[in-house]
Amino acid sequence: MTEHLASHDARLERLHRLHPRAVDLSLDRIQRLCRRLDHPERRLPPVVHVAGTNGKGSTIAFLRAIAEAAGLRTHVYTSPHLVCFAERIRLSGSLISEEHLGDVLARVEAANNEEPVTFFEITTAAALLAFAETPADLCLLEVGMGGRLDATNVVEQPAISVITPIGLDHCEFLGDTVDKIAGEKAGIIKAGIPCVVAEQEPGAFAIIDKVARHLAATVSLAGRDFSLHREGNAVYYIDQRGATKLPSPGLAGDHQLANAALAAAAARRLGIADTALAEGMQRVTWPARMQRLTTGPLADKARARGADLWLDGGHNPHAIAVVCRFLDQLRSDGRPIAVVLGLLAQKDAKGIFEALAVLRPFRLVVTAVHAESAAAPEDLAAIARTSGIDAMTRNEISSAVDGALEGVGPAPHVLICGSLYLAGEVLAASGQAWAR
Repeated sequence: MTEHLASHDARLERLHRLHPRAVDLSLDRIQRLCRRLDHPERRLPPVVHVAGTNGKGSTIAFLRAIAEAAGLRTHVYTSPHLVCFAERIRLSGSLISEEHLGDVLARVEAANNEEPVTFFEITTAAALLAFAETPADLCLLEVGMGGRLDATNVVEQPAISVITPIGLDHCEFLGDTVDKIAGEKAGIIKAGIPCVVAEQEPGAFAIIDKVARHLAATVSLAGRDFSLHREGNAVYYIDQRGATKLPSPGLAGDHQLANAALAAAAARRLGIADTALAEGMQRVTWPARMQRLTTGPLADKARARGADLWLDGGHNPHAIAVVCRFLDQLRSDGRPIAVVLGLLAQKDAKGIFEALAVLRPFRLVVTAVHAESAAAPEDLAAIARTSGIDAMTRNEISSAVDGALEGVGPAPHVLICGSLYLAGEVLAASGQAWAR
């Protein structure tokens, strides 16, 4: 992970080494830090707390665009970053400056006093401190992992809780079934605080609903209490207040309709006007989520072949299944599909390749991710074969894109996916906007 840390000084790497375990879910350490920092988590503007397996970042991107269209100064905390650590922290609409980031990290490090702490906990404390000391109207917090014991859950009284679709991911920490994972995600629900929930598998929603009922938290469920559907170039958002016509979302793929719907439901709960919903739908940006790449050496390679190049950070079976639906729509023009994929070793490679198998026939190139615990391309290719997919192996992303573009016939639609670390590498090399 250290090769992806911000380069402004060595502090982030030093903090990363304070705790030898990559993940250790607990609220004890973050609560200790917050006490020593005079409880920044209690000095925030109204908080929208977002958990889930897939779509958290996109939902927050929609909600940020809507809130800013309404003139609200908005703090945002997301993870992981793609190119630079500062991407994780937006203060009142702008990325935190390197100087400000260095200051809050130094203060949190001093408060921690070299005690064991996870990297995510100490950087979450730094974000909360920066948020508490910078005026804003709204604060959007993305859960890092799970919910119940995630460091962001130190916030005791959010304005709204949001739960995006739940699937299998981080099973070694959250549980090996969707229902167990749902229990962890439902841990962000607070007593009497409204909760906006995406459509879920029945068992997962039953658990969320049980927790909400126990805490007297009102649940608004997608597909039951609100929805958003496409009609031509427009979409219609519908809830108990009626229907409102909105422009088509600015993020590619019909799967983004569900994320846009969650954001719209949360925005209406916050009292944001429908005019801001419409503007936010158009102005939203969120890199590495079915992002078309148009600049840089990889895009140049694709353009020379007459191909188009896309980038997505999907890294679990549920996300890849969504990506496949988008790719299937792309190839309705008769052109073939090529996928370049790299994964971390702990990811569900078998499940991912089973999801990809619906695209057959397509060209698959597996490549290396330059991060700790990266899966070897040869190992990925072997797993792919068990799902009936032949894969080419390339150790570098540039060579992998070359492999995807090889052959005669129509120019392919090419997608790079499988890891946000890989996405960050691609964006860093492309020069394309990655932190708007």
